[in-house]
Amino acid sequence: MAVVISSPPSSLSPFLLQVRNSRTFVCTSIRSSSSSSSPMDEHPRRVVVCGGGVIGVCTAYFLAKKGACVTLVEKSSVACAASGKAGGFLALDWCDGGPVSALARASFDLHRSLAQELDGPQSYGYRPLTTLSLSITESPDPPSGSKPSGNSNIVPGWVDGRIRSSKTIGTLATTAQVHPQLFTRTLITKAVESYGVEVVIGKLESVEVEGGRVRSVVLEGGRVIDSDAVVLALGPWSCKLELLSSLFRVYGLKAHSIVLEPKETDAITPHALFLSYYPSQGGKPLDPEVYPRPTGEVYVCGMSAEAEVPDDPEQIAGNPESIQVLKRVARTVSSHLGEGEAQVKAEQACFLPCTDDGVPVIGEVPGIQKCYVATGHSCWGILNGPATGAALAELVLDGHASIVDLSGFSPARFVGSKKALV
Repeated sequence: MAVVISSPPSSLSPFLLQVRNSRTFVCTSIRSSSSSSSPMDEHPRRVVVCGGGVIGVCTAYFLAKKGACVTLVEKSSVACAASGKAGGFLALDWCDGGPVSALARASFDLHRSLAQELDGPQSYGYRPLTTLSLSITESPDPPSGSKPSGNSNIVPGWVDGRIRSSKTIGTLATTAQVHPQLFTRTLITKAVESYGVEVVIGKLESVEVEGGRVRSVVLEGGRVIDSDAVVLALGPWSCKLELLSSLFRVYGLKAHSIVLEPKETDAITPHALFLSYYPSQGGKPLDPEVYPRPTGEVYVCGMSAEAEVPDDPEQIAGNPESIQVLKRVARTVSSHLGEGEAQVKAEQACFLPCTDDGVPVIGEVPGIQKCYVATGHSCWGILNGPATGAALAELVLDGHASIVDLSGFSPARFVGSKKALV
């Protein structure tokens, strides 16, 4: 299944062209699982990466860059799920003090390096940005005796809602963003064109093990891909593979988002907004997030809850009630984002992969040599993708990771845990 990409008009920047055509990503090296192909050449470092989200793509990229012969297996299309529908927010130090701190810091720096290598600002909208925490209310009148707190001078002009409080929580040195779908697809394109990664569209059926060591993966339809190592980067679909679900639990947190294109795109400045949002009917505040993008689009997300992960990522749809809440949030935050002032480009949902202990699972699967897993990154998958991929590449090919210590993420921590079998 070879597809040729036609040349787009030269008047648009590569980033804008990819935004416009982001739903039609193809690559001439992609083959369907039903196509015939010659057996893989014998290679001491044949690695199959299962999963075409940001974690799998980053892992495939760094493996291939280190000299491995890599096949990436994806059921649907690259970055079709959370890696294509996330916010793309990056933070240097927001995970400090926790188990993901070193991973996050290393990955933030890797994002900067990749942006230089791949022309991130043009290719996928990489840019530093200021991040604000805002308390905002739908109510027309503030509570009796209350006064706005914080520095109102930091609030950009396009944010004209009823602000109760404001403070800066991220600077150009500590927070940044990417367009996640374009980042992931730019990386796989580079991996294919420069490092020979093969992308196979097919559904993983099983991982074949012989003598306690991984030997191959089997796809739906019977195709067998021999391998010296396998990386399972299946995101929330890790729960669908018994090899993993028998060891630990990964559940899906369904998160909703909308993408808006305001008429006055030039009015929208690069300020990410983390909100404490007070509905007019009272109750607990909501915590939606608002991310302007370099295209002028504005991404609004929130309304998350645990839900059953469907088999097909292409069939995930948002709950209408949650989408309506996000539209109300948007027009409350800014008149530029209200009905008639902004076009709704997308109403969507995705599943974030979460673990019971809140820590990603990265490392060799206990009892199966050369079978590795990387999942459970929750809302920080886009941020932590590069360092996860680079560290896994080292672990697979060198036997240890130097970029970050992966021992705290090992799936071995679940061995003997009854919770792992839920």
